[in-house]
Amino acid sequence: MTRATRVASVIVALAGAAVLGSCATPTPYHPASLTDPAHTDGYHELQVERDRWRIVFAGNSLTSRETVETYLLYRAAELTLQNGYDWFHAVERDTEEHVTLVGREPIGAWGPGWEPHWRYAYGGRAGWRSWDRHGQEPAFDVSRVTTYEAVAEVVMRRGTKPADDARAFDARAVKASLEARIVRPES
Repeated sequence: MTRATRVASVIVALAGAAVLGSCATPTPYHPASLTDPAHTDGYHELQVERDRWRIVFAGNSLTSRETVETYLLYRAAELTLQNGYDWFHAVERDTEEHVTLVGREPIGAWGPGWEPHWRYAYGGRAGWRSWDRHGQEPAFDVSRVTTYEAVAEVVMRRGTKPADDARAFDARAVKASLEARIVRPES
């Protein structure tokens, strides 16, 4: 293993530790920070037209797909009511799964006193590689980290929700129905 590969492994391990360390609990219902890359989970929205919004809720690795989708619907209902509308139509709705492979090299995998030794390998994997005194190559641990992001484009309306439209949601009914499932950040 080259020095560059070992440095890259350490960087990947540190990044993985930062990702996993920041995910001690599922994402609560809160606004996302659009300026702080360490706090991008949560909701944010963009007004596209007077009555049309694009809403996103992103969860961390401990937030289930169901929770992300629930929080998105709740935010759509909340935003609809905040803007003086009664119901919203989900024009588009999607949930994206983001998978990151996080690699980490175990430290002290061969027990206390392990020292890396170097040897030149010939053949298909030619080059300098590390090995321990027992002739084994270091092992890498790879974890799969999955996060979900729900996205919807909604059009907000006033009056009575059409009964025959499966994509139409009464904002007050949605908010009342989902309120008990909303976990807010601790103060």
